[in-house]
Amino acid sequence: MRRWKQGCGRWASTSDDPMSTIELIDAHQHFWDVENNYLPWLCDEPPISFRYGDYRRLRRNYLVSDYLADASDFNVVGTVFVETEWDRTRPTEETEWVDKLRRQTGLPTVMVAHARLDDRDVERVLARHASFDFVRGIRHKPVSPPESGGPVSDGTGSMLDDAWRSGFALLSKYNFSFDLQTPWWNFGDAANLARAFPDTPIVINHTGLPADRSPQALEGWRRAMRQVAECDNVSVKISGIGLPGEPWTVDLNRDVVLRTIDLFGTERCMFASNFPVDGLIADFGTILNGFSEITLGFSKPDRDRLFKSNAMRIYRIYQDALAMRPRVLN
Repeated sequence: MRRWKQGCGRWASTSDDPMSTIELIDAHQHFWDVENNYLPWLCDEPPISFRYGDYRRLRRNYLVSDYLADASDFNVVGTVFVETEWDRTRPTEETEWVDKLRRQTGLPTVMVAHARLDDRDVERVLARHASFDFVRGIRHKPVSPPESGGPVSDGTGSMLDDAWRSGFALLSKYNFSFDLQTPWWNFGDAANLARAFPDTPIVINHTGLPADRSPQALEGWRRAMRQVAECDNVSVKISGIGLPGEPWTVDLNRDVVLRTIDLFGTERCMFASNFPVDGLIADFGTILNGFSEITLGFSKPDRDRLFKSNAMRIYRIYQDALAMRPRVLN
């Protein structure tokens, strides 16, 4: 049986299981209100192709109360909200909405916003995001081949595009990191980008998307991850590793998790839920308890880095922000 109490301004579990002793900063999660805001990928028909298959179950509001219910068995002390592909013609409106959400509920703790890096107006957008003190970084998914060894476009919108890189070069001016979501076979370009901009932190999203677990694909993923891991300014979020039609299990994901930590070290990896998206393939407890089980043999300082302190350092989350207890609990 579990009950909840307020302790030190945080949500504190009173159970004795291993995760109850770990403070968690969820390094990648989302909120959305599809009744009042326009997210084309969620709202439009026909549905786009999605790596987890049919995502119609996501076409509902997912707000702070929903997240707290999903995460109720865990000692979550902060979260990193990542942009949700809001209407791309209004990139700063999502940040304004998140600002209101934070004022009402205390979550999220910090945010990764969206800006189209190859847009002529990108600096105005970045400046507007920077006017909110909780915005820590930017995500703009670059164009990449749809599959390993697939055809390459003319480069427009890719990480090698001059216009895209011109926008990327502005991130350091605003003290922004960059969340990179692209398949692993695009990591040659990612390593090139990281070397060209060594002062801009790059955070790989969803473990490089190792969706194909065949031996050949996994070896390609390992080589690609090793290539970007050689760049000191690159870190990685271990999340989004579910497979469509497969239950999320420790046995299925152990090698991906441990290989990632082996390549990047415990200083550059963060665990994250990717909720509610990963709710399509598992509940919150299955995923986070799975990460805990896989790392049970790690030292307490290393587990703290993986579950909390790396996210604090990389996303510049300060201790006083963690004392902000959510005000929406129903």
